[in-house]
Amino acid sequence: MAGAIAYVSRDTDGQLWKKALEASLGPLDFRTLDNLGDKAAIEIVLAWKPAPGLIASFPNVKLIVSLGMGVDHLLADDRLPAGVPIVRIMDDGLVGQMSEYAIYWALRHHRDIDRYAASQRARRWQPEEFVDTIHRRVGVLGLGTIGQDTARKIAALGFPTAGWSRTPRTMAGIETFSGPEGFGQMLARSDILIDVLPLTRDTRGILGAEAFAALPKGAYFINMARGGHVVDEALLAALDSGHLAGAALDVFNTEPLPPEHRYWTHPGVHVTPHIAGATNPRTASPGVIENIRRMRAGKPLIHTVDPKTGY
Repeated sequence: MAGAIAYVSRDTDGQLWKKALEASLGPLDFRTLDNLGDKAAIEIVLAWKPAPGLIASFPNVKLIVSLGMGVDHLLADDRLPAGVPIVRIMDDGLVGQMSEYAIYWALRHHRDIDRYAASQRARRWQPEEFVDTIHRRVGVLGLGTIGQDTARKIAALGFPTAGWSRTPRTMAGIETFSGPEGFGQMLARSDILIDVLPLTRDTRGILGAEAFAALPKGAYFINMARGGHVVDEALLAALDSGHLAGAALDVFNTEPLPPEHRYWTHPGVHVTPHIAGATNPRTASPGVIENIRRMRAGKPLIHTVDPKTGY
């Protein structure tokens, strides 16, 4: 008999995942945090921000599935069992949500909507000087699935678009940069910077004072990746000085964002509560189902993650 599947997340009760998986795999021994039962029977873990050491307490686990496209929440656990494959979800629905988020804030800044909102509150008729789309350069940090989708859609709107990745990539219609030298080069030509990087040892704190200073004066920053990329004090200093025109932030170093944090009240910052993209079991389950079938058949897995690098 196939082993049990443990759903270890406190965000939801897991019933939507159970329904989606059973529609293709048939009846499952599906367990949740409040009813894990005999941990030795657990074969597969569907995880989102599990408690440190929890997965290591399943002695016979054979597959760990991240319920998000990011895996930093798993790799932060130094007791994660060695040798157990980790896979990420690939969710077309989530990818679309993320690009929508980036496009909304990019266009809102580009068309000066906040200024017009302030003029409305003041009952002031004040047209703003318009920057032509072909002169508003957009840069996307991270050219994985989400970054590529975002870059293509931004470029389709007519913005000169570039992307940066750890290793070289090519994309039709997108100027690409890579490595440490390319990082600075892309920042220097990005009037709007969109962060879609994974959080790894190499990317933690990558957006500090030097990075924000490299952006053109008046640049706008959109973070829908991970708060750990940003040195908060450096971002606030760049906003306070007027070097950056503003920021739309969906992710933070501490979540929920503490009530006393300056981001809440800063006039140049828009805060959203980590909602840029939400995993939908209906659209994310096909890849998970495929990996469960592959694991049970002894076949190579898809969407695997190297635990040493997070990629």
